[in-house]
Amino acid sequence: MKSAEIRQKFLDFFASKGHQVVASSPLVPANDPTIMFTVAGMVQFKDCFLGKEKRSYTRAATSQKCLRAGGKHNDLENVGYTARHHTFFEMLGNFSFGDYFKRDAIAYAWEFLTSPAWLAIPAEKLMVTVYASDDEAYDIWHTVVGLPAERIVRIGDNKGAPYASDNFWTMGDTGPCGPCTEIFYDHGPSVAGGPPGSPDEDGDRYMEIWNNVFMQFNRDESGTLHDLPRPSVDTGMGLERISTVLQGVKSNYETDILAALVKAAARETGVAYSQDQPSLKVVADHIRACAFLVADGVLPSNEGRGYVLRRIIRRAVRHGYKLGQKGLFFHKLVADLAGVMGDAYPQLVDGRQRITDALKAEEEQFARTLDIGMALLEKSLEGGKTTLDGKTAFTLHSTYGFPIDLTADICRERNLALDMAGYERELAAEQERGRAAGSFKMTAGLAYDGEASCFHGYSETSHDATVIALYKGNEQVAQLAAGDDGVVVLDHTPFYAESGGQVGDVGEISALGGLDALFDVTDTQKVKSDVFGHQGRLARGALKVGDAVTATIDLHKRHATQRNHSATHLLHAALREVLGKHVEQKGSLVNAERTRFDFSHPKALTAEEIARIESLVNHVIMANHPVDVAHMSYDDAIKAGAMALFGEKYGDEVRVLKMGAFSTELCGGTHVGRTGDIGLFKIIAEGGVAAGIRRIEATTGEGALAVVQAQEAQLKAAAELAQAQPGELLGKLEKLQAELKATLKEVAGLRSQLALGQVDTLLAKAAEINGIRVLVTELDGMDGGALRELSDKLMDKLGDGIALLAGASDGKAAIVARVGKALTGKVKAGELANHVASQVGGKGGGRPDMAQAGGTQPENLPAALASVPSWLASRL
Repeated sequence: MKSAEIRQKFLDFFASKGHQVVASSPLVPANDPTIMFTVAGMVQFKDCFLGKEKRSYTRAATSQKCLRAGGKHNDLENVGYTARHHTFFEMLGNFSFGDYFKRDAIAYAWEFLTSPAWLAIPAEKLMVTVYASDDEAYDIWHTVVGLPAERIVRIGDNKGAPYASDNFWTMGDTGPCGPCTEIFYDHGPSVAGGPPGSPDEDGDRYMEIWNNVFMQFNRDESGTLHDLPRPSVDTGMGLERISTVLQGVKSNYETDILAALVKAAARETGVAYSQDQPSLKVVADHIRACAFLVADGVLPSNEGRGYVLRRIIRRAVRHGYKLGQKGLFFHKLVADLAGVMGDAYPQLVDGRQRITDALKAEEEQFARTLDIGMALLEKSLEGGKTTLDGKTAFTLHSTYGFPIDLTADICRERNLALDMAGYERELAAEQERGRAAGSFKMTAGLAYDGEASCFHGYSETSHDATVIALYKGNEQVAQLAAGDDGVVVLDHTPFYAESGGQVGDVGEISALGGLDALFDVTDTQKVKSDVFGHQGRLARGALKVGDAVTATIDLHKRHATQRNHSATHLLHAALREVLGKHVEQKGSLVNAERTRFDFSHPKALTAEEIARIESLVNHVIMANHPVDVAHMSYDDAIKAGAMALFGEKYGDEVRVLKMGAFSTELCGGTHVGRTGDIGLFKIIAEGGVAAGIRRIEATTGEGALAVVQAQEAQLKAAAELAQAQPGELLGKLEKLQAELKATLKEVAGLRSQLALGQVDTLLAKAAEINGIRVLVTELDGMDGGALRELSDKLMDKLGDGIALLAGASDGKAAIVARVGKALTGKVKAGELANHVASQVGGKGGGRPDMAQAGGTQPENLPAALASVPSWLASRL
């Protein structure tokens, strides 16, 4: 039975039992910053189990894509070396939210596994475990299902603490928890291993295929268990594991989907297909994890989820290297993956090119990282050192992007010790420097346990209030005096506190009742989620707790900020329409001057794309749609098409902002009344901020008008400088550029002639490396043609020597490598040229005795040339 058929049978079975079939959630958990990835089917239902969310159904079934490769749940190092471990896997699950409990959950599992109408697994091949004190589950298995006592194993606290057991599930140290019962399949005596609970239970004979978790208790801080009023069920069965049973194989990697990917990995790495080759299994496993992560909006980076993705990609590529594949290969497996899983997960087909491009870009970057990092590593180990110092390991990580586990792998291969303590010290010092450089928020760390602030800022710009707390520094005080910097907490306020990317309001708080006190508000931050702190300075008078005041925001800045915030929503929608649905917000900052919007996209935007985005946003602005606000449940908002942002935490009720049919998002910020109020939208900058993350800065209204006027003034000034009319400026500049290019070419020719006359002077700079004369030099202003001509003259006198010449011209690096014919068995000119080119953003090629290369980063030439002697010394 194929994996796709098993998946569908599972969903069909539970649909027949009254379950709502729910689509898999993304690998990045929505609205849950407490976990890095979706590690189990229950993650998307977490708030249902906690009682924080109610849905229209009380029983559900899913086939959930899961990832375990970071944080607490990390199987990465075992992948490829065991039959069962994966980074990515599919979890089939059925769930009850206070509906059915143990009896029905066990009966459903048994029926689906053993009934001839479904999977028809022989009952005698199955055995189960229960928690030692869970007599109820034991009795259901024994008396209701009819399982013999010898095939029911009680498992107690086998992990060193009360309720720390393979058969007792907890969400954390406190909170919902309960016993579980697991179902095992017996592969038979031909496979090594014993039953669960026995000394040799870690063998592969008995394989867990299903786990029924019974959320029965709530554990308090003292460790005491209290009965939950509505106990629930959370179950999970790995698709890969049940596929091994139904396909009659012993390893997950032999099942249809993974076997196809192992074969594809063999094809692309140029080795024979084999289930005994761990590196092929690593590549096959990792392509699923990487492709699905990119499909769900994650891109390689140096932090968080992006760093986990980068580690997985680089681990896969490294295993390709171990198989002898030195070229780019990993990204080519995306097509194979889409072929075997695209029917169930259309995002693999829809996003195939984007996923391929992202993985290819990381492969290319890793190739450059290896070259540069390995050169540094070799240099640091000169003199027969047996330990790699922690500072070098940290430099490899922080400067060249070498993951520390990759450095550790290399050290193990060379029988070198790695100074991990030194690495940790360097890392801690860097983190401390980062914290010290971070921006200080006055509201951070304020102790407050009073009443909440009531926010009126959606409809009012001024409101009477009472001072309910005052702070000077981090200390709570009863009074502020003139000149004091502090924080004022009010019971009512129209001031918006910084949140969701929008900065806090500014304005003033003035005393009522004849008191002459004025507090200038320079920022508004949240002391707690529902308590607003107004930061600033008391300009005059005295302000005391209990004083009656009027809080008034700066209307000019509020309106400008609202225009920019509403335009940000339109920009987000326009980006998705012009660039594709893969675009997701990765950060934003909205203030009165501009909006800064970070989003996922693998490459720079073209001028045409920027123009289309600007036109699209301004078209919606001119349509003057009303900006409608509605409050509804989170589920209803998502069904209505509202966009929610990953990492944001939403409550039971959400605020939905709709601008015509163009943009619908969840947002708590302040906005214009109609899109026409935005005025003019103008993009002022676009660039990259991280791998796969782009940033657009834009402005609106008066700010946009100022930008257009400034650009017009610059155009007129440039035209006057070029002695041309604005309409003729482009032609005049092209003429001037051509004249400059001709002049530079003439200068380069003169420099070349000068250099040719200095052959003997250059040869005097040659050094000896292991008895071979080597000349490595940089010549200012010389292009590739001039360097090649000079290298002919040099080699006439160097003979069986080596010359590496480099120059910079027109913002580009040029490299020529020459190797005497007697030395080409040890050193290839093409390899030497590419060693330097890879460090200056380029590549090249040629014959074994002569090669040329170029690059786009000439500023890196000095460092690249400095690495050549050690590179040659390792080969001569």
